[in-house]
Amino acid sequence: MLEALSFDFMQHALLAGILVSIISGIIGSLIVVNRMVFLAGGIAHTSYGGIGLAVFFGLPIFLGASLFAVVAAVIIAMLSLGNKSRIDTIIGLIWAVGMAIGVVLVDKTQGYNVDLMSYLFGSILAVSSSDLYFMGATLALVVLAILKYYREMLAVSYDLEYASIRGINVRFIYTLMLVLSALSVVVAIKVVGLILVIAMLTIPVYIAQHIGNSLIGMM
Repeated sequence: MLEALSFDFMQHALLAGILVSIISGIIGSLIVVNRMVFLAGGIAHTSYGGIGLAVFFGLPIFLGASLFAVVAAVIIAMLSLGNKSRIDTIIGLIWAVGMAIGVVLVDKTQGYNVDLMSYLFGSILAVSSSDLYFMGATLALVVLAILKYYREMLAVSYDLEYASIRGINVRFIYTLMLVLSALSVVVAIKVVGLILVIAMLTIPVYIAQHIGNSLIGMM
């Protein structure tokens, strides 16, 4: 068993699993308490448009998917803040547009023969060193944001009006949470794929809800 860890791809897989699990525990908690589980799936499928852009223009896959997912998250934040009843409709529209763009661009890319099934179901054994750097940077960004804005995120997650009365910049914090969620979804895609990213971000957190008695405890 330990002999398998002598291979680089096994070391990369182990590190990727650890990094993504920590990111998912933190961001998944925010997604669940904000009742935005559908958001994770929406951004995951929308980011397929970024994968298509990256393939078409010859950019790194993570870069294309991240930019597309972050733009989608900002749009969702702008349109849904103050009227969360519309968030499902907005996510559904962006979901469809992102997937359509990705499928069209990948189909139009000449000579591209990489198996895109790895992005649907994940390929943890194919994680590269550059992927690990991106995952590590994302984890650092998530942790720094939580350390700096935890109280603000807690207030916004449970009571927008209270947070606004306290003088918290609700729009900034809400957008920040969505952007961090988008980046977390992108890194999780490499490990578990578009199909299972919702499970990765929500099932462990659902279990943690029955163990921890606070948001930080869930994380």
